[in-house]
Amino acid sequence: MANTPQAKKRIRRNAKRQTINHSRVSRIRTSIKAVESAIESGKKAEAAEALTKVQPEIARGVARGVIHKNTAARRFSRLSKRVASLG
Repeated sequence: MANTPQAKKRIRRNAKRQTINHSRVSRIRTSIKAVESAIESGKKAEAAEALTKVQPEIARGVARGVIHKNTAARRFSRLSKRVASLG
């Protein structure tokens, strides 16, 4: 258990950051699922619109350090390829 004031503060800070980061990742996953559901239903216009909404969410996750840059690039690349193949 933490003894020093600094260690106690760090525990409090880490708990706050965990909840914030969890909500960010959750929001990214939700927006990705919206794109995937539009792809599965075969609606290209809806999927393209959802894709334009998911791109800034993924980029924001990279900027905040929640997901890795290469992971974001891979996810966006695969989603855009699937949307393009609907046509």
